[in-house]
Amino acid sequence: MPKSANQKLKLLCLCKLLWEFTDEEHTLTVPEIISRLEEWDIRAERKSIYSDMEALRQFGLDVQCRKGRSPGWFLGERPFQLAELKLLVDAVQSSRFITQRKSSQLIHKLESQASIHQARQLQRQVYVDRRVKTMNESIYYTIDKLHTAIANRKTVTFLYFEYNVRKEKVFRHEGRRYTVSPAGLIWDNENYYLAGYDHRSGELRHYRVDKMADLAVTCLPLTGVPEHFDMAAYAGKHFGMFSGREGQVTLRCRSSLVGVVLDRFGLDAILVPDGESHFTVTVSAVVSPQFLGWLFGLGDGVQLLRPQWAVEALQQQLSAVSELYQLQPSHTSGQ
Repeated sequence: MPKSANQKLKLLCLCKLLWEFTDEEHTLTVPEIISRLEEWDIRAERKSIYSDMEALRQFGLDVQCRKGRSPGWFLGERPFQLAELKLLVDAVQSSRFITQRKSSQLIHKLESQASIHQARQLQRQVYVDRRVKTMNESIYYTIDKLHTAIANRKTVTFLYFEYNVRKEKVFRHEGRRYTVSPAGLIWDNENYYLAGYDHRSGELRHYRVDKMADLAVTCLPLTGVPEHFDMAAYAGKHFGMFSGREGQVTLRCRSSLVGVVLDRFGLDAILVPDGESHFTVTVSAVVSPQFLGWLFGLGDGVQLLRPQWAVEALQQQLSAVSELYQLQPSHTSGQ
């Protein structure tokens, strides 16, 4: 049989056919394979298909042949199992820091790791209560630059912004750039944060990555970052990455809240029984509005015992909220 111009592409095209159109439930028979190759102007005989499949198997592909019912060739094991791809698609779809546009692009790439038949099962929408996707499209590339800076131990500069009521970016520090020596990235409360040494304030701080703009990696080496910076400990102290005064706080909790406390502070937290239905725990935390709100959310199931300045901070916050609702005029017409 005379060879065609595309004959050298035969093995590559066979690989593409197996990858895209076959799996354990969908096979291609030899006549079907020959017919599809002809669409690429590639000629093949039955005997050559068998030797080509063996070559692909020796190359490392899990090429299998099924006989009996639904006979034919198919690709078995792949880098990702279907269940793993479903898990990854769900994670991308539900992730807050990835924009909807970038989510669609990533999911499409994940679909390419399965056959076209399995890919249909990956076209799924994950509903997450009150999930809002980020509006910052550049975060995907900002994270990549930050990883590069951390790996090469280089300082970064960036602009930092908030949104106003018109959803417009308002840059902090009058649009001046922040200079930060990155210590690491933290995933907390569905947001990415950069923790690092702020050259302007001279202290360790953290920043929402999706609120960074025009990030650049400089040639300056790291400054002010402890040699053995404990990222887990830093993240554990900062509830929701809010700033506040740091200290050792002691809580008295109902026994039913053991799981809640361990989820928040980790299995290393030391729980001391206090009577038949309570326990106390002393942990290191940043007493921020977020931390105080967490305590308030647990109601009378938890009591902040000490230090006294933290107790006073909680009392002041409760008093401020109480006064707000006592003095708040009604905005409802007809009331």
